Amino acid sequence: MGFLSLLRSLFGKKKPNIKLGLALGSGGAKGMAHLGALKAFEEAGLSFAVVTGASIGGIVGALYAKGYSSADMVGIVENVNRREFSRNLKPFSDMSYIESFLENYLEGDFSSLTLPFAVSVTDGESNLSKMLREGKLARALTASAAIPPFFRGVEIGGKKYYDGAFSDAIPADYCKQLGADLVVGIDLSAYNRPEEEKSAFQRLLGSAITAMMPVRYLENAKTRGYAAADVMLRPNLGGYRATDVGRVSMDEMYEIGYETAKAQIAEIRDKIAAWEKEKR
Repeated sequence: MGFLSLLRSLFGKKKPNIKLGLALGSGGAKGMAHLGALKAFEEAGLSFAVVTGASIGGIVGALYAKGYSSADMVGIVENVNRREFSRNLKPFSDMSYIESFLENYLEGDFSSLTLPFAVSVTDGESNLSKMLREGKLARALTASAAIPPFFRGVEIGGKKYYDGAFSDAIPADYCKQLGADLVVGIDLSAYNRPEEEKSAFQRLLGSAITAMMPVRYLENAKTRGYAAADVMLRPNLGGYRATDVGRVSMDEMYEIGYETAKAQIAEIRDKIAAWEKEKR
């Protein structure tokens, strides 16, 4: 090493280390798109230092924060006993079956994770979003996925919590609170069918179900995530439902997530480069 090179190495400015955050949105079975996106990120050499999620996004996010790869997660999905799962999927069911399944892969509390992680839930009393980042991990994840009328609320610390989708569906704001410098969000519901395009029966049924719910969707449940995210991935899953657990549908959603993320890798890199340039 020459004298000038030595001086540069000793006194020159070092490249700033960015804390890249990932905020994974809610969407039930559409969460297969999250796994496809993670595969694309892995191939591109992108890793995340902070992770948050809501509902299925919370489960995927916790697995990522634990150190599971996208391939590992696909294997976990394949281990789900779909017949047993369907048997437990009745109106206002208990979440204990899902909690027990998650404990096979996410045993312990939040401190067992290798990355900072938080999951969004909806407070059953106030209907407001709450960030959970301590306590029993599997219990917090089931609370974030407890969407009525399929499931009852999950009790934690004497309070009932419901699906994070009602109040903070893509918790990019929580990602920033945990120290992320730049956040990539994934919205699984960007192409949901508009209410005006639904039939009169579908709208009537939706209104009846809404009337039965103990919590309501807040107007900013999604917009707060868009406001905090620096890059938002919007896989086109409009042709699928949150309950589409068939092999073909899940494989297709995985590929859509993969292709969507792959197409936006350059945008993410540009955002990272701009952040690094600003911090020099």
